[in-house]
Amino acid sequence: MPSAVAIFAHPDDIEFVAAGTMLALKERGWDLHYMNIANGSKGSSVLGPDDCAAARLAEAKVAAAAMGAAFYQPICADLEIAYTQENLKKIASVVRQSQASIVLTHSPVDYMEDHEITCRLAVTAAFTHSMPNFESIPDYASYSLPVTVYHAQPHGNHFPMGEAAIPHFYVDITDKISDKRNALACHVSQKAWLDESQAMDSFLMAMEACSREVGQWSGRFEYAEGWRKRRHTGFCGPDDDPLRAALADRIVESSDQ
Repeated sequence: MPSAVAIFAHPDDIEFVAAGTMLALKERGWDLHYMNIANGSKGSSVLGPDDCAAARLAEAKVAAAAMGAAFYQPICADLEIAYTQENLKKIASVVRQSQASIVLTHSPVDYMEDHEITCRLAVTAAFTHSMPNFESIPDYASYSLPVTVYHAQPHGNHFPMGEAAIPHFYVDITDKISDKRNALACHVSQKAWLDESQAMDSFLMAMEACSREVGQWSGRFEYAEGWRKRRHTGFCGPDDDPLRAALADRIVESSDQ
């Protein structure tokens, strides 16, 4: 069975920018894997860090189950994601366990460091998937299947300096928006926090608005997710493009590449 792994920073990040694409892959027989590197411990103005992390862990597990994805435990606290050998080895272990040919992760440039460092860790973990001399934690054997990395939209569909983040291609998620919303709604502890801290009004409406904006950019879809494919060198063959191949009838290419 073909496999895809999503490696993102915090609980609810996957649901905001990648869940529709993942659900479309699931519908076509793909095995899904779901990892948040951080535990969500800073995401509350009411709960203490331990209680917040526990609540968000439970919510993330429910969300992953709703998507039919295998869940992997976070490895650090919010704002403590660092590019270290230990963290890299733990994330490489997830990639190897997943046997993924698709790795989905954050934009290399995003609104906060946790997202950008997660991207770097996910990319290097994907790079090490076929290196038998690189030991993961826990240690799993390397595998030779080509791996292709795809980057999601940055937060709010714009880069930190305000430029619109135009993807390489758009995936139609119009028929998945309800299931995407339901998966995001599993993160019930986040509504008040995001309303208060990031002026999202309602995180469900904010997600739908971002998905609708990407759909408008596509020129074809009501709701869409945007993706940029990382260059193949060190990961896969020059013509490997499994996400486009798997969802070809759901995809429209960007006119701004």
